[in-house]
Amino acid sequence: MDSLFNAADTALRTLFATPRASQACPTVPHEKTMLTDSEKRKAAGLMRVNHVGEVCAQALYTAQALTTPNPALRKHFTQACAEETDHLAWTAQRLEQLGARPSLLNPLWYAGAFGLGLLAGRMGDAWSLGFVVETERQVGAHLEIHLSALPVGDHESRAIVSQMRIDEIRHADEAESAGASDLPQPVKDLMRAAAKVMTTVAERI
Repeated sequence: MDSLFNAADTALRTLFATPRASQACPTVPHEKTMLTDSEKRKAAGLMRVNHVGEVCAQALYTAQALTTPNPALRKHFTQACAEETDHLAWTAQRLEQLGARPSLLNPLWYAGAFGLGLLAGRMGDAWSLGFVVETERQVGAHLEIHLSALPVGDHESRAIVSQMRIDEIRHADEAESAGASDLPQPVKDLMRAAAKVMTTVAERI
């Protein structure tokens, strides 16, 4: 029951509370951001997508922690979830600075990711970790693209995305070291297609 209450608490805090980071938001010293209106809109759309990704990360790790019978692995997922809270807070803060809102579909994104986390967890710890590896590597590649797509002068957003990419790659490496199984290629392709739909919709809605 405690695990269920914790999962419900995480969902409510992710979707309806102001996230609080344990680490200071990355910044670029002595670099001042000056954006045109069109650049602000572009940056806001990309950061909205990144915020959705962090909403999904909260759901995914919470569901996987809920389903694993392994206390050590549960701690691993819980710690990763806590680290992703920093990303959630940073992207939310940046959206506010850009005068933009989070995705209106965040409850839907959360529910979908939570369901995938439950499914991955039910398949066993090795496959669950494999899901983390593939997810984080795809997210890392996606953030690399965002670094190229963000306005060159948006130093704040670029600093956040750069640190997020470092952290996501580390999460993938840690999951692989913990005993992850390599997912079949059709599963990876399906995950990539689903992510494409999410990012396309979330950038606008």
